[in-house]
Amino acid sequence: STWTGIATTTAEWIAALVFLGVLGGKLPSADGEIGSNSARRRTQGGKDDGGDDTRNVDEAILTVTPVLQLPKWTDIRPLVVASSAVFLRTVVLQVAMSSAAAMAARASGSDMMSSAGASSSVAAHQVALQLWLLCSFLCDALATASQALVADGIGRGDSDSVRGVSKTVFQWGVGLGLALSSILWLGTSSGFLTDFFTSDEGTRRELGKLLAIVILAQPLNAFVFAADGVLQGAEEFAYQAKSMALSVVTAFAVFFILQYTTIGRDVILGGDVDTLVNVWYGLIALQSMRGLTSLVKLVEEKGPIDLLGKHVS
Repeated sequence: STWTGIATTTAEWIAALVFLGVLGGKLPSADGEIGSNSARRRTQGGKDDGGDDTRNVDEAILTVTPVLQLPKWTDIRPLVVASSAVFLRTVVLQVAMSSAAAMAARASGSDMMSSAGASSSVAAHQVALQLWLLCSFLCDALATASQALVADGIGRGDSDSVRGVSKTVFQWGVGLGLALSSILWLGTSSGFLTDFFTSDEGTRRELGKLLAIVILAQPLNAFVFAADGVLQGAEEFAYQAKSMALSVVTAFAVFFILQYTTIGRDVILGGDVDTLVNVWYGLIALQSMRGLTSLVKLVEEKGPIDLLGKHVS
C-alpha cells in the first residue's frame, strides 16, 4: 500500500506540472498547439463595405497565466467559502464511514468464535461497501452532468431550463437506480456475487444479510447523488454541509437506538440484534436524511431550483 500511495502522489504532481505547462504556454493544449491559450490576432480575408481589401479582426480569447503572487481576499473569498463547506462535508462523511467500519469490525456472529466472527463481519462489510461505492460512482456521473447544466441555466437566468434539467436528471436517476438494483439482484440470486468475492462460509453468511440492503438502497442512492449535483450547480455548498452533519447525526442516532436501547432491541428488532446489520441500517438512515434535506431545498418555493415551479417572479 505504501508504493501505491507513492505512485498516486507522483502521478498527481506530474499532472499538476503538466497543467501549469499548458496554462503557461510551454506545452501544447487540447488543439495541439503551444501557447494557443494566449490572445492572438487573426487576419481575415475579404472586403468591407467600402471595397477595401483585407481587414484585421481581433479574436477575444481568455488568457490564463500562472503568477507567483497571492490573490486578493475579495477575489478568492467565494472559492474559500465553497471549498471549506465541501471539505467539512467530506470530513463528516468520512467520520461516519470510518465509524461504520469500526463497529463492523467489532461485530461477531452468535454461532462463531469471537475472532472468526469479527473477521467475517468486517470482510462482508468491506465487500458490501465496495459494491455500494461502485454503484455510487456510476450514480455520480449524474451529479457531474447536472452540476454543469444547472450552473449554466442559473448563470443565464433561465429558471425553466434549470427545472427541466433537474427533472430530467432525476428521471434518469430513478431509471439508473432501478437498473442497478436489478443487476445486483440478479448477481445475488444467481450466487455470482458471493462466489466472486469470497469462498469463506462465514463471510458469505454475513454478506448475505447485507446484499438485500444494498440492492434496495440503489434508487435512494441515485436520487441523492443526482440531487447533490443539482444543488452543487446552484452553489448550495453550505446547505449541503449542514445537511451532511444532520444526516450523520441521524445515522448515529438510529444505530444507537437499534443497538443499545430496549425499544430498538426488543420492540423494533424483536430481540434479534445484529451489530453489522444495524451498522447498515444507520447508513441507510444517513442516505435517507440526505435525500430528505435535498428534497426540501429542491422544492423550496424561493430556492434556486424551485422544482415544482410554484414561485412567480
